[in-house]
Amino acid sequence: MMTTMTFAKLLAALLMRPWLWVTAIRQAYRLAPSRWWTRAPYLPLPTPAYVQFRTSTQYGGQRREPEVYDIIDYLEWARDWHSTTRLSRRGRRG
Repeated sequence: MMTTMTFAKLLAALLMRPWLWVTAIRQAYRLAPSRWWTRAPYLPLPTPAYVQFRTSTQYGGQRREPEVYDIIDYLEWARDWHSTTRLSRRGRRG
């Protein structure tokens, strides 16, 4: 998982990018396991298995925590993907 220092750096990076705030909240909601509030640490964090899978595919199987810039890049990608798919759905209706 992520250390407190890395989380603080990520939070600082997000505070400087207000265009990613909605995307970060949306992704936190999507990645949170169902009924996350019933299990410690009572935070909407992705499951350790998901994080391990994502970091092993990102960094080649090495056990390490994600880099802040990689998370920001992921959020930028998610934001672009969401806007692209929203526009393509809108185009099919009319």
